[in-house]
Amino acid sequence: MSEQALPLQLSPALAQALAALDELVDWERRDRSDMQRTLAPVEDVLERLGNPHHAWQGVLVAGTKGKGSVASMVAAGLARAGLLVGLYTSPHVERVTERVVLGGEEVADNCLAAALDKVLTAREAAIESHSPGAAATWFDCLTAAAFVCFEEAGVDWAVVEVGIGGRLDSTRVVEASVALVTGVDLEHTATLGDTRRKIATEKGAVVANKGVLLTGVSPRGSDGQPDEAWEALEEVCSKAKASLVSVGQNGSFEERNLALATATLAELGRGGVVDQYGAPLWRSHLDETTVRSARLPARDERFLVAGVQVVLDGGHVASSIEALLDRHERDPELGKKPKLLLALGLEKDAHTILKALQGRVDRCLCTTLLGASSGGRFFSDQALAEVAHEVGHDPEAWDDPREALTELLSDAASGGGWVLICGSFYLAGLLRPLLRSST
Repeated sequence: MSEQALPLQLSPALAQALAALDELVDWERRDRSDMQRTLAPVEDVLERLGNPHHAWQGVLVAGTKGKGSVASMVAAGLARAGLLVGLYTSPHVERVTERVVLGGEEVADNCLAAALDKVLTAREAAIESHSPGAAATWFDCLTAAAFVCFEEAGVDWAVVEVGIGGRLDSTRVVEASVALVTGVDLEHTATLGDTRRKIATEKGAVVANKGVLLTGVSPRGSDGQPDEAWEALEEVCSKAKASLVSVGQNGSFEERNLALATATLAELGRGGVVDQYGAPLWRSHLDETTVRSARLPARDERFLVAGVQVVLDGGHVASSIEALLDRHERDPELGKKPKLLLALGLEKDAHTILKALQGRVDRCLCTTLLGASSGGRFFSDQALAEVAHEVGHDPEAWDDPREALTELLSDAASGGGWVLICGSFYLAGLLRPLLRSST
């Protein structure tokens, strides 16, 4: 595979603004065990900017998995109805502008740069006055900049993916009459709690008073017993006098995501949102073409490299990776077990993920991103391989992800099969340019 990637360059103005932003605390690249979460900093910064998030209506999408895809589909459905829509997702894969979408297109570099300049100026004013905005983090400021972009573009609606949890995530400043929790699994336990009940309580807090919370969580688990996450969501909604609706219990992972997105449009329609013809929003605003247009980078993204099928996915939860394999094992274009390239952050449940992959991959290469711009929060290739060996794999440790990918592509080209890259959006961001340039 060619080492010549196709870099996605930033404009000088955006590069300069991001350099200033990168001086701030970035919890996406740090150990989150001592993360101090509060809405006060982002609220202060937004207040100094005139509360741009009050200029449009919003939908909040929280959850362990699928939230980016569901958010993108909801935004696409609103756009098909003739509305001007903003979309805010995280993390990005190659370019920060992936996170801010206006009218179906990534925000222009200079537009985001100007918004970031305004936000950082507001933060400086907060520092001078010793107000809460002085502690605004990287994510606080980028979120505020996205909201400035939405206001200046005059969007009717913005669909906002929640970062971590919900109750104290920066995005929670948006008052959304309709909100979602796609699902609840154990993740970010040092920050959100060590049970699904505690995590669901954090995520469910995205619902507004007297609003509607749609969720992919079922009232009962596979054993027929009451689901603790559902019970937590019920408690949250009861306190908020909000409605709780379970959606999308059947079908594949993609079908359940689509069910959540279409139910969201229908709920907005019942709440009085209409399309350009004055008709209430309904499920028909998400047809097959619209759904295809809503795909995000590194979310079950496929490439064909020298005749080898490659699936790139940032999934880092066992259930989402299992769903990915379930889907592709039925795909006649793929057939054989995949050759796996895996990297995982230190906060991820490596044992559970690798156990879910055991017996389902043809070859297991463990790699790392210790030298990448990830803050060093990754298992080393050797440490990850040790976990893989413990659960029954015959793993190989490769410290260079690029060399590991080249090895797997060569193996698949000569012996058949396909390549699965998963476990980290940082890994996806490192390898996606090479896949694009080789496709």
